[in-house]
Order: sequence, then structure tokens, then C-alpha cells
Amino acid sequence: MPSSSSPKGLTIPQTQYDARVVEPESGAALTPEQLARRLAETDVVIVGEYHGHHGSHLLQSRLQMALFRQQPRQILSMEQFNLDRQPELDRYLKGETGETEMIEDAGAWDNYRASYRPVVEFARQQNLPVIAANAPADVVRCVGRKGPSYLDQVSRSIRQALPSDPFTDTPAYREKFAGAIGASHQANSTMNERMENTYKAQLLRDNAMAARILEARAAFPGYQVLHLTGTFHSEGGLGTVALLKQRAPALSVAVISPVFWPATNSKPPLEQNRSKGDFLYFIQPLPDEFKDPEREREAMTARFQRSARKTCD
Repeated sequence: MPSSSSPKGLTIPQTQYDARVVEPESGAALTPEQLARRLAETDVVIVGEYHGHHGSHLLQSRLQMALFRQQPRQILSMEQFNLDRQPELDRYLKGETGETEMIEDAGAWDNYRASYRPVVEFARQQNLPVIAANAPADVVRCVGRKGPSYLDQVSRSIRQALPSDPFTDTPAYREKFAGAIGASHQANSTMNERMENTYKAQLLRDNAMAARILEARAAFPGYQVLHLTGTFHSEGGLGTVALLKQRAPALSVAVISPVFWPATNSKPPLEQNRSKGDFLYFIQPLPDEFKDPEREREAMTARFQRSARKTCD
């Protein structure tokens, strides 16, 4: 892809590692250090990501260090660990277990070493808290299958760790979710039961992450939270962000959202993406997973079958 300049000094991302941060209204380019200075007094900084995109993960690491230089009282909060595995994560942070033990015991994502090791290691070296923020994966899966009543079956310890209002939502988020799964606009308020349960599972994640962030702030007063999450959970100030603001209106929250720079366009698509975040970062599109529709169907079927083998009894 040839190099091309854009207004205010913004340039096309040249590799999958590149992330070009911009201020949405002006289109002005920012370095991670300049962004950190803008965010120095912000209570919660949320960086949305496309899971596994190297540009997202490198920016997160650079911003983590730049924010730390501005405000060394920092908490790293992560969607990528489930709240019921916090003790296993803490044991690693204390040096009581090795990395492979932590990956196995804490249920780290498959791409942990390639994507999240740098931020966890920075926090560990600086003795910073790392918060396992997501709802337990098996509980989320079973709520998606059986509905909200599944929470009546979980252990008391898990239920107490989840927020008391685990399915709070907002109309705009429901509409976004319905659009993402292909429901018509008219069907937004009347999704079928299966989709309704899937939506409740999504809300369980968002509510859990919002609650965990606030718990961390309460446990470490005055600390700045850096929260890493899939962009759907934060984009446009929806999902976890909206729930945070519902629970703590005085909290200052900044959202940094990824945008793919079109491969055929030398200009950043600012106009249609301004509302996605307080700041945007442009990255190269990810490669297509499949070109062969039949192989894609086979892969999706295999993934579904693996999930279906896990029971919710």
C-alpha cells in the first residue's frame, strides 16, 4: 500500500502493527504520548479492540506505558479474563505461579502470549492491579442457551460476584445488537427467544465489566483504570460504557475506538466514524478468514458443535 498523507499529518497505516490515533472532530493526529496527556485526568480509559489485531494490541501497550508516566496509580482491567479466575491471575502477579500455569489455571485466551502478555507483564513489573473483568464464560454461554433464569442454577459464590442487576441495558445498545445479528429495525424490541437469550448473555458481559471496573475504583481510590475490551462493548459509548455512566454518572470515561482504513481509500473515513469514540485509531483491515463459502460453513459448524458439547445442566 503506497504512503499517502492526509489532513493534519495523518498517514495510512503501513503494516498490521500500525495504529494512527486521531481526534475525531479535527482529524488531528496524536501520538500515544500526546493521547496520554489528553487523558491524564480521566478516571476510566477504555480501548476497544478487534481481538487479535496487532495494531490494537501494540497501541494498548504503548498507551498503557504513556498513561503510567502521567499517572502511576493505574489499574489494568481486562475483558480477556473472567472474574471467577481472579485468584489464579493474582497468584501469577504475586510470582507464585509461572506463565503457563497461569494461562491454564486462569483460562487465558488462546492468543494471550501474542496479544496480552505485554500489558500484563508491564502491570506485574510495576506491581499494578490487574482485574479479571468478564463474566464467567460458561455462565455466559448457558444464559445464551437457556435464558436469564440460568443464573438461579449457578453457585452462590458466582452469583454474589456478578452484579445484582446483570441484564440492565439501553435502547440504543439493543438496536445496535439487533442490527449486528441481522434483525430488522421493526424486530428490535421483539427478537425471538434464542436471540433474546443471546442478547442477555451479551448484557451479562457488559454489566459484569462495568461492575468490576467500579469495584476496582473503590478498592484503589484515585487510581486510573485502563480497560481493554472488544470494540462492540464500548463503541459509541454503548455497552459497558453506558452502564458505567448509569452506575456512576460523575465518572469521567474516555473511549478509544478502532476503525479500519479502507484499502482502496487514501483518506481516513472520519465523517462516518466520528461518533464511535472520543478518540479513534485507524488500522489496516484484517485479512479475510475464508474465500471458499463451503469451507467457511464447515468451520462455523465445527465451532458450534464444539460449543454444543458443553452442557448447562
